[in-house]
Amino acid sequence: MKIGVDGRKIPGAEDRSPLEILDHAQSLGMEGVYFRTVLDITPTLDRGLLRELRQHADRLGLYLQMGLAKVNPYAAAEAPEIRRLGDGDYTSGMLKMLEACSEGADCHELWVACGSYKSDLPGYYAIDRFRSDAPWPDQLQAIEKFLRLLAPAVRDLNCHLNIETHEEITSWEVVRLVESVGPDVLGITFDTANVLVRGEHPVAAARRVAPYVRATHLRDSVLVPTQDGLARIFSPCGLGVIDWAELLGALREHTPDLQASIEPAGTTLAVPIGLHDEHWRSLHPDLVEDEVAALLLLADEYAARAARGDVPTAEAFRATPYDGEDFIRRSAAHLRSTLAELEASPERAKVGG
Repeated sequence: MKIGVDGRKIPGAEDRSPLEILDHAQSLGMEGVYFRTVLDITPTLDRGLLRELRQHADRLGLYLQMGLAKVNPYAAAEAPEIRRLGDGDYTSGMLKMLEACSEGADCHELWVACGSYKSDLPGYYAIDRFRSDAPWPDQLQAIEKFLRLLAPAVRDLNCHLNIETHEEITSWEVVRLVESVGPDVLGITFDTANVLVRGEHPVAAARRVAPYVRATHLRDSVLVPTQDGLARIFSPCGLGVIDWAELLGALREHTPDLQASIEPAGTTLAVPIGLHDEHWRSLHPDLVEDEVAALLLLADEYAARAARGDVPTAEAFRATPYDGEDFIRRSAAHLRSTLAELEASPERAKVGG
């Protein structure tokens, strides 16, 4: 398993060219870069630049992954640049991006997502799952129809569209999309922290998605009790509630050569998880009570560790200035030490159901 980094969120990305981002990632000890979307590299889909990026990644010995855009027609208006690429047609714009990734950069494992997080909106409404104008089941139907529309081109180009377990969608829903449209077309980008927001235990979620995981966003989280349930705060891998030996063991069981990317993130965002909120729970029909209880226990266990001084309290953690490079280095060190332990103890690497 190779450990890399999200190219959009690596510190200083906004001041570096895509080639310089590769250099910077290597200087931090990363083994690859996952650019969220090809438009982060070249808004005009410049094939020459994409080929140059591929060649530079190969020279550095780095894996190279990238992605497309949202596959939710209800969110298409939030990405007018895709429609412009398609001369007014969002589908055409997506197909042009797909072809550029495949034929220009020789990248075939491509990120997509079903919504976005809007930090300027209050509470649950920051997440597209809670839109009252477009019920989530309607959005899921539209997403599946759009994925089926893209499927022939995806097959022809020998690609996979890897749906992120983003804040708006559960792991059960992502798995159902993959199995409905077909694992020859779809895979999963497993974000280890986002599943917490949907009331899922991260190891249980890893076991659900593992057969289809083809990319990752790896980060940990601190869980804080609230009146309505919990709040999630991002943290480096190893400084949170996730059991990384169990989680990585589940992924390795299916994809031992997975290209796994760290997604660094600050501590300012505290996303509510309404485990005690009837409205929130009504929008989560797949919720498993055992996992809810396990999440609440993870929060209690973290508080107990903080009381012993083993980890910082949630308040102290959030008060610490964010250092993206430290986040990456700490996460990579913990992930690699965990992988080394799994290699040394084969029995530990066997993950139960």
